Amino acid sequence: MKNILTILFVVLFFQTAIAQDKADKKLVAAVESLRKQMIDPNKTSLDGLLMDGLSYGHSTGRLDTKASLMESLLNGTSDFVSITLSDQTININGKTAIVRHKLIAATNDNGKAGEAKLAVLLVWQKQHKDWKLLARQAVKLL
Repeated sequence: MKNILTILFVVLFFQTAIAQDKADKKLVAAVESLRKQMIDPNKTSLDGLLMDGLSYGHSTGRLDTKASLMESLLNGTSDFVSITLSDQTININGKTAIVRHKLIAATNDNGKAGEAKLAVLLVWQKQHKDWKLLARQAVKLL
């Protein structure tokens, strides 16, 4: 009986680990998709990544909603030429995930070249089988 319980425990442990690994991979893919959409935005793709109640905080203190973020990315008000992410960490707790990373970007906002060096906190929520961005806050790196 003790051996059966041990085997059952091991099987359940590995099933949970495999499920977690799949969730991590889907979340990493969603973060990468968001990075790409910020550089070359597509209305349909952005809409699928962002939650309707999105709270998107900029390092300047400006706050965007889903609609205002999409508009600024699509019309070039916020124009990312390139984005590099580093030092990414992921913490998944049920259907909510916290992703932190550093973001270095070349920008061309309103036709003016610039650079962004940020520490970013993303909050993702799983809806059905997809991860969607619920909140984002950035601060300038020193």
